[in-house]
Amino acid sequence: MLHFGRDEFEARRDRLILEMGEQKLDAMLLFAQDSMYWLTGYDSFGFCFFQCLVVKADGEMRLLTRSADLRQARHTSILDAIAVWRDRGSAEPVIELRDMLDEMGLLGARIGVEWATHGLTAANGQQVEERLGSFATLKDASSLIPLLRAVKSPAEIDMVREAARLADDAFDAALPLIRPGADEADILAAMQGEILREGGDYPANPFIIGSGRDALLCRYKSGRRELDENDQLTLEWAGVKAQYHAALMRTVIVGRPSDRHLELHAAAREALQAVEATMQPGNSFGDVFDAHAAVMEAHELARHRLSACGYSLGARYAPSWMDMPMFYSGNPVLIEPGMTLFAHMIIMDSDSETAMTLGRTYLTTTAEPEPLSRLPLDLTLA
Repeated sequence: MLHFGRDEFEARRDRLILEMGEQKLDAMLLFAQDSMYWLTGYDSFGFCFFQCLVVKADGEMRLLTRSADLRQARHTSILDAIAVWRDRGSAEPVIELRDMLDEMGLLGARIGVEWATHGLTAANGQQVEERLGSFATLKDASSLIPLLRAVKSPAEIDMVREAARLADDAFDAALPLIRPGADEADILAAMQGEILREGGDYPANPFIIGSGRDALLCRYKSGRRELDENDQLTLEWAGVKAQYHAALMRTVIVGRPSDRHLELHAAAREALQAVEATMQPGNSFGDVFDAHAAVMEAHELARHRLSACGYSLGARYAPSWMDMPMFYSGNPVLIEPGMTLFAHMIIMDSDSETAMTLGRTYLTTTAEPEPLSRLPLDLTLA
């Protein structure tokens, strides 16, 4: 069930150990499912309950999880040492974690913790701090593995390329259905069905679909409608392969586009091209956002744009495929070759209820980034 060879996982472990040494950490407590998957292949949505992967500076790894995920870990990961805490009225998994750390010789150690993750609820995090705070020195290491994961290996890039192909195919499957009277449900079914049919996976968050005035929304919501004779349809979706995501975003015009649609699309395309020119080593994630913002301001669209224009993509779990680093003002993280980054130009004019979006995933190189989608940047008409 492994999606990568053991040499790949060993290389990732070595990168982690090197960074732990730089930060003088004796061990890491991993609560993010993305980190566990990246490091060991462990693939599960069981992170909605308490679980923790302990990684020592010498490379030893032990997983503490529930019985429901015991076989999941055995089947999908390289892990050998897997401990189970039992569901019962008096269950205290953090105490069992403390005992595990004691067995691993980590009393008084300096331990990095992934606090900033959906895999560790506030309640469980409080227990970790209370139960382990006197046992060891706990340091926030939430960004350590995400920043390592941001630069992809050749094997990971192959997965993202396949995800990008699936995303393109999903749009091709949906486009013939986008017409007056079409039901949003059929469009969604075509897109997700095509990805699953071709061996892809469910995304870390639902696809975004909205038409009419709801084309201005940037989140999924329940409820469907049929498209009008003249309409606008915003779609944000991702191809997914082995949990690796490649996202796309488009606003499709049904019928005749308004002058405002044409204006906003021209601005979105210009902004995306400015982002591409800036998405190169030597520039920061903040620089990329500033390039986007400058074009928007030149078109007097500052109040219609968002405060971020994209983010890193990779192997992610619910509730979101968004990864760090992100494109926002002042972000000092530098662009490096081998990153897979999603840039989205989102313009929502609530005054005229006109929506326009344009986005695609890129692979950064030593120069200009490589778009991973074959879809054109022209305004899509249906």
